[in-house]
Amino acid sequence: MSDKTNLTEWNVEDESFWNSTGKQIASRNLWVSIPNLLCGFAVWLYWSIITVQMLNVGFPFEKGELFTLMAIAGLTGATLRIPSTFFIRPCGGRNTIFWTSALLILPALGVGIALQDQNTPLWIFQLLALLSGFGGGNFASSMSNISFFYPKKVQGMALGLNAGLGNFGVTTMQILVPLVMTFGLFGGTPMTLIKPSGSLLGKIPVGELSYIHNAGLIWVPILIVFVIMAFFKMNNIKTQQVSPNVDSTLAAIGKMSWLLFLGFVTAIFGLVLLLKVGLSKWLVLPIVIVSTVYLMKLLSPGQLKESLTRQYAIFKNKHNWVMTIIYTMTFGSFIGFSAAFPLSIKVIFGFQHIAGPGGVFDHSMINPNGPSALAYAWLGPFIGALIRPVGGWISDRVGGALVTQICSLTMVGAALGVAYYMHAAYMSATPEQFFMPFFLLFLLLFLATGIGNGSTFRTIAVIFNQEQRGPVLGWTSAVAAYGAFIIPKVFGEQIKATTPEYALYGFAAFYLFCAVLNWWYYLGPKADYKNP
Repeated sequence: MSDKTNLTEWNVEDESFWNSTGKQIASRNLWVSIPNLLCGFAVWLYWSIITVQMLNVGFPFEKGELFTLMAIAGLTGATLRIPSTFFIRPCGGRNTIFWTSALLILPALGVGIALQDQNTPLWIFQLLALLSGFGGGNFASSMSNISFFYPKKVQGMALGLNAGLGNFGVTTMQILVPLVMTFGLFGGTPMTLIKPSGSLLGKIPVGELSYIHNAGLIWVPILIVFVIMAFFKMNNIKTQQVSPNVDSTLAAIGKMSWLLFLGFVTAIFGLVLLLKVGLSKWLVLPIVIVSTVYLMKLLSPGQLKESLTRQYAIFKNKHNWVMTIIYTMTFGSFIGFSAAFPLSIKVIFGFQHIAGPGGVFDHSMINPNGPSALAYAWLGPFIGALIRPVGGWISDRVGGALVTQICSLTMVGAALGVAYYMHAAYMSATPEQFFMPFFLLFLLLFLATGIGNGSTFRTIAVIFNQEQRGPVLGWTSAVAAYGAFIIPKVFGEQIKATTPEYALYGFAAFYLFCAVLNWWYYLGPKADYKNP
């Protein structure tokens, strides 16, 4: 049937094959995939914690510049998901997870070095934010890979586990990083807090020491372990439907590196248009997406181009585009809110907002009663990730579209509620009085994104055939991942404009549109697929 690396026979829709052979192999690949994906999310989104602590220890950067670091990582990670979507067929799943996880060591080590000196220039951090996009790209290839290992009847649960527990990288990072910054685990010179900080254990007062560089270094030994596991414990499925022409690991690395390079080129081009030229983000994103897809096919050699051409067939299927929009509602919101939540708490509730002459508000005075962003922010991604497998499990039983509809309407209401309390806090000298309802409604948003994420996996698994299922999962996740760029960017712009609630009004309108789209194609009387 196979050697230790390549599976040459794989038919999980056959019940006897699944029970005798497939289930054990699939489980092993899933449980190695999950921690590698977890590290990818952690390295991609640790900027949400690092930027808060950079403020707390006095790095000489403006708040807007720190929001930009998250936006750079967000745009790059989302863009790298586009080539990552198509890795599995030409390169194999085992080769893909091994190499894409190994690349994460570069930004993690770099951040650990750069954070040891407050004189490190901003461009170094921007470069490291760019490289941390490796972690964002990994989701597309990971989900595509796992989809091939499981039969359709349990796709919702399997993909929910991979995505949900992989997304625990956000929560793990938001708990682990603040903790390891409190002691000298890797040596180095600590920095003194000039603003209060915090961790899961509570507030940390001004004057305490912070080993902020541990935020990067902690992931290096963890990654080394999981990369070795991927190399020795995972498999390539070498069948016609999945990866028929897998070469050596070294050849696969070459193909992946070339496609990732093209993704970096278009991401950097988009960042230049955005940050230097000043082009609108709503124009930059389609330019980046289209140019990445086009360049990959144009500049890829022989067999790799043939593989891309075959997988590009998903772009002719209208349901690929419908599910891309709906998946953006769920995962795009989850990943964007995860990136923006800590710094939003810090900026909105960590400062007093006092009306001056002429009714002009001042937002620069520290609020001594403000909540610790690092003590609270982890709970939202924790809930969203934890509930995702449950969303897939429920959808396997009652249908994905029905669950998605309930989640989308819940998100409309929760977003409007968050907007109300966000506005009240930003116009108050005592914003902490509005924190708890703001926080609880935000947790409801995270809950709905998690359940809805699991339900969309189920819908995709039913609508698309085995060959297209993986690329569609990768593509939808690629577009949705731009939420990690858009949401922090929108929050930053609206906070600067002193109208942060406008961001939530816009998100609520988008969620309502998705509810209508989901009902029309998958629930209503003219549905193309009835509650898949």
